[in-house]
Amino acid sequence: MGADQTEPEVPQDAVGRRVSCGRERATVRYVGAVPPTTGLWLGVEWDNPERGKHDGSHEGVLYFTCRHPTGGSFVRPAKVSFGVDYLTAVRQVYRVDTEEVLSEEISISSKTLEWQRIEERSLESLPSVLLNRCEVNGSGASGEIQRTTPNVRWLDLTGTLLCCWEDVASITQQLQQLEGLQLSYNRLRLPSDPSAHCQAFCSLRVLALVGCELTWSQILDAALMWPQLEDLCVEENAITELQRPDGVLQALKSLSLSRNALVHDGVLSLAALPRLEQLKLSETGLSAIRFDDAPPGNQTAMFPSLKILNVDHNNITEWSVVDELAKLPSLVQFSCRGNRLVSSDGNVRTANQLLIAKLGQVVVLNGCEIHAEDRRGAELDYIKMFGEEWLKAGGRSQPSRQFTCQHPRYLSLIDKYGAPEEGELKKPEPFALKNQLLKIMFVFPDDANRKPVEKKLPASMVVQKVKGLLYRLLKVPAADLKLTYTSPKMVGTEFEIDSDLKTLQFYSIEDGDQVLVRWS
Repeated sequence: MGADQTEPEVPQDAVGRRVSCGRERATVRYVGAVPPTTGLWLGVEWDNPERGKHDGSHEGVLYFTCRHPTGGSFVRPAKVSFGVDYLTAVRQVYRVDTEEVLSEEISISSKTLEWQRIEERSLESLPSVLLNRCEVNGSGASGEIQRTTPNVRWLDLTGTLLCCWEDVASITQQLQQLEGLQLSYNRLRLPSDPSAHCQAFCSLRVLALVGCELTWSQILDAALMWPQLEDLCVEENAITELQRPDGVLQALKSLSLSRNALVHDGVLSLAALPRLEQLKLSETGLSAIRFDDAPPGNQTAMFPSLKILNVDHNNITEWSVVDELAKLPSLVQFSCRGNRLVSSDGNVRTANQLLIAKLGQVVVLNGCEIHAEDRRGAELDYIKMFGEEWLKAGGRSQPSRQFTCQHPRYLSLIDKYGAPEEGELKKPEPFALKNQLLKIMFVFPDDANRKPVEKKLPASMVVQKVKGLLYRLLKVPAADLKLTYTSPKMVGTEFEIDSDLKTLQFYSIEDGDQVLVRWS
């Protein structure tokens, strides 16, 4: 550590303040001498611990403490910035270029005032202010924000130099129309009395606090400030255990806890949020969830309003977890990509069909809409897939409790489509091409002179290739062909084949089915 002859003035309240050094952010933990060197030093704890060198000690003397053993450094005051107030940052980002105009020999004071009025009017009309990574450290002169940017509804203060919620409140209390606030990647100390700042956030509906090193209990304490909050994003924090949000966040409709290492038992505490419609739990380590208030196949009283659930990239391996989630009474959109839910045949498509069949109310799965034919095909395949197991468990008489626990929707699907007959069911055979060939009869109802044609086709063949075969046979362009099929198991019903990119297996076409070919 070398001496620096230039020592700018350091604020009296420097300890605890936020500073920037290049693109890095840090919190001042110490101000003073560090013998045997001369001059003034700032001991800082970096947001990025890889930027640091030590734990706050030098030559055996501990000057300050850090959460990370290499998160600290000593820097000269001249190397850091303590930032600027809100309006200075706004003018830097949104300035009408008055500086150049004012430097052109305009000496009449009224002219100067005229240009300033032009600038202020442009700021008055701003509906949003984006100060991402700007060095904002506070509100500045009292009342100036309300006068200068009164119409701001959305404010981005990501990665600033604000150090406490009082500083944030001093800005937001002057923005009476503020609805959305982005405060991600800040380090904000909690106020001693959060409820005293309710008025500063009285209109706030949307809040993002990504990467702020917050625990859930700290968030619940701070939530007293946000009585009308509807959308809260607290991804990538220090959240592990979830306590019940009693008396706070009761208006919340959307909550994202992704990328926090959650203790999964605590997720149920979020059921105390009566209006919660959307919950994101991706990359949280979730492996299990149980709603013990409802038996298999019934609806839970928990999460009564939850419509959208995201559990992508977790450790879910058991299908029983999906059966539990099927108990959610309002769930219509579900995403579980990147988990290890595997079907018995190891086929990703089969696993997707199992999800559709088990989640009877879901209309969007993994970002894709479930069409009526998709659901029908998945549910019919599900009936066939576990039909033999159903028969062995008691079948029509009374299936065993073990079977109904493992397949809560099976009986309702039988009511919907009819029970499988024992003769229809086949034991799974080892995969081989011959086992996958389907004998299909192609008929041409609009061409009485054309005889039916029988073909053996792989179940994995896509409809587009089937139309290619028919083109060679009929000399009719594939785009003009319209296909449907009938099954001897459901006499009198004709099913549409409306996607060229789906397989015969997707439509549950089986050996002996009849495909009807028409063209325009």
